[in-house]
Amino acid sequence: MATGTDGPTLTVDELAARAGVTVRTVRFYSTRGLLPPPVIGPRRVGHYGSDHLSRLALIEELQHQGMTLAAIERYLEQLPSDLSANDLAIHRALVASWAPDQTEGFSRQELERRAGRTLAEEDVERLAAMGVLVRPQEPDGEFRVDVGLLRLGVELLDVPIAHETILAARTVLLEHTRSAAQEMTRLFRDEVWNPYREREADPEHVAAMKSLSAHMQPIVVQALVTAFQRSLKEELRAAFTAE
Repeated sequence: MATGTDGPTLTVDELAARAGVTVRTVRFYSTRGLLPPPVIGPRRVGHYGSDHLSRLALIEELQHQGMTLAAIERYLEQLPSDLSANDLAIHRALVASWAPDQTEGFSRQELERRAGRTLAEEDVERLAAMGVLVRPQEPDGEFRVDVGLLRLGVELLDVPIAHETILAARTVLLEHTRSAAQEMTRLFRDEVWNPYREREADPEHVAAMKSLSAHMQPIVVQALVTAFQRSLKEELRAAFTAE
């Protein structure tokens, strides 16, 4: 596992509060080897970084998917040892992407505690623009927060991108992902589902169809993200090296 060297500034209490778990849970995961050890600072105090925070979020997401701790241990062992906090966040997004939408109601105080910072009105607007949260309808109501996106959204608050640009980027992504989803659905229907209906009496084909249906969405999501990452890297390289 990667050592906690990416911004090791959180105490165990702060790490637990940011992750929404107890200190006891953090220590338990550490004893099981699910979390890398902290960086030991002055007075022998352990400090944790964003990679610990991202790994905790991934562990919690895997538990929400119904995985046992033993299965999670095997899952994490298969990951590259040098994954950064951003890599872990992307990996968690992939895991969460085929789970049912999960939003939680937070007060302003709880939202800021989970975010690990005070949020100005501009910050809240940017998070709303990114689809991370929905403002309460009543003055004393709760924010509806997508806990899977919150950490990534907070990190983006410090990126110098205009509010309008975020909205435009979100629109572009939604339009193109919707188009890709429609084409993938059409392909699945025409090339897989319709032939299956013609052969549904075949027990082996029925079993194969059930297996494919269960695994199709995470496979497609991971393939889409990988393809997008590669395409984006190529486009950025071409755009900025041509100048």
